[in-house]
Amino acid sequence: MKLNTLALPTLILSAILLQGCAGAVVGGAATGAAVVNDRRTVGTFVDDEIIEVKATKRLFSDKEIFDNTHINVTSYNNIVLLSGEAPTDALKNKANNIISVIPKVRKVHNEIVIAAPSSLLTRSSDTWITAKVKTNLFQVKNAPDFDPTKVKVISENGTVFLMGILKRSEADLVIDATRTISGVQRVVKLFEYLD
Repeated sequence: MKLNTLALPTLILSAILLQGCAGAVVGGAATGAAVVNDRRTVGTFVDDEIIEVKATKRLFSDKEIFDNTHINVTSYNNIVLLSGEAPTDALKNKANNIISVIPKVRKVHNEIVIAAPSSLLTRSSDTWITAKVKTNLFQVKNAPDFDPTKVKVISENGTVFLMGILKRSEADLVIDATRTISGVQRVVKLFEYLD
C-alpha cells in the first residue's frame, strides 16, 4: 500500500501538535456528555459558558469590584445568577449593571449579599455543601425522566441556589432532597419549568 506523499508528514505533524492535548480531549468529551443530558440546546449551553467567561472578565477588569468583593457568576439558559458578597449596595448594583448588558443575558438574579467577602473556610464549606447536594440528587426517586446532572447547584454562605429546566414534580423532589443536607441554611429555587 502506497501512502500519499502528504499523508505521512501530516500524520506526524498532527501527532506532534496533539501531544499534551489529552486534557483538552477528555474535557471536551466530558462537556459533550453534559450537553447530551442537558435540556438546553447546544447553542444555549455554549452561550452560557461564554456569558460566564465574559462576566468574570468584566468583573475582574473593574478594580473596585475586584479589590472589594467576592462575586460568582453562573449562567443557565441565559439567566444569570450573581452570588457572593459586596460591602455596599453601590458595588452590588454596579456588578448587576456590568452583567446585565452582556449579549444574550435574558435576566439577572442578583443575590449578592451586603457583607465583607466570605472567608476561605466558608467557601470550602460551600464547596462541600454543593458536593453533598449533587450526590444526594442521585437518590431522587419517583421521577422517571429525572437526571441529577440537569440541576445546577451553587452554594454561597450556606444558601443553596438551584437552577435548571425541570418539571414541577422534579423541582419539588430536588428541593426536598436539598433541604435534608447538613449545612444548608436556605434553598433558593431559580428553575424554569417544562409544565
